Amino acid sequence: MLYHLLYPLHNVISFFNIFRYITFRASMAALASFVISLLLGPVIIRILTRWKIGENIRKEDSQRLYELQSKKQNTPTMGGILIILSISVATLLWADIFNRYIILALLSTLWLGLTGFIDDYIKQVRKRSKGLSARGKLLSQAVLGLLLGAVLFCDPQVNTVIDIPFLKEVSLDLGVFYIFIVILVITGSSNAVNLTDGLDGLAIGIVIMVSIAFSVLSYVAGNMKFSNYLLIPYVPGAGELTVFCASILGAGLGFLWFNCHPAEIFMGDVGSLALGGALGAVAIFIKKELLLIIVGGIFVAEALSVILQVGSFRLAKKRLFKIAPLHHHFQFMGLDENKVIVRFWIIASLLALLALVTLKIR
Repeated sequence: MLYHLLYPLHNVISFFNIFRYITFRASMAALASFVISLLLGPVIIRILTRWKIGENIRKEDSQRLYELQSKKQNTPTMGGILIILSISVATLLWADIFNRYIILALLSTLWLGLTGFIDDYIKQVRKRSKGLSARGKLLSQAVLGLLLGAVLFCDPQVNTVIDIPFLKEVSLDLGVFYIFIVILVITGSSNAVNLTDGLDGLAIGIVIMVSIAFSVLSYVAGNMKFSNYLLIPYVPGAGELTVFCASILGAGLGFLWFNCHPAEIFMGDVGSLALGGALGAVAIFIKKELLLIIVGGIFVAEALSVILQVGSFRLAKKRLFKIAPLHHHFQFMGLDENKVIVRFWIIASLLALLALVTLKIR
């Protein structure tokens, strides 16, 4: 919004030429979303506490897990509202709001945020422990993926080629089947972040790492000179996603201010589903669908731990892990919660660096 309002003034006052630069607007978006989160955080926490919208730790899931997590009982949840609000306002202020990727990224975030909100509302307000059914959440994610896939497939400026990390001039053109990849990425990333959100600051800290990596990747993908030099797909207009990713970074840092151990607020499904979907959408737009597996390696490991645990128990009546998702497995091994969180952050930061290294190792 400010880009369209102030940049045209550069012909009169040269200072406003600064709004032309994505790096400047991305920095300001990160700062804006951080400040919004920091200022509105206490307000949101008070409102959620007043309405008694708090985390419910259930004994029936696992007695030992209940003992480890019992102190979190009634901690305000649905804090994802704060994250989505901060991202949306900062992006609308500092990005080119007519850029199609910005529009689609915001719509994806709001769509899955609404899905998570309905799930949290059913659990917290209607007091139904299971919330929205798994089938209902998957349907919402799949429909969004289908719509995004169809829009991209019908756009003549967007190709259906999958870029292969570490390999130059090697790609895979999926044609119409690319739509199914979009559905898989959206549902997978959204659910993976949701599964990771189980310890104070764990999920949001990793989201911050991924958003930093995607900020760089978006900028490079949207710059013809850089993309040609690095032999990666050039995506016209994708540079604006740098502003969107920077907004996620700032909102994540602001939320972490209140979500770090011991957490004053949790993001709930409204936050985790939205953030996962947002990162998945960015990966699709900048043609880094497979690279998402590396940069979001912790999310992938968390999701795989659940899939393997369920599959192993159903087929062989044996559990591969003490409990799933993976972060709780390490808790059951005796690791302190803070150790698990920080070590997962360290691994996530290294994976983000590895993802950026793939730009040169091809």
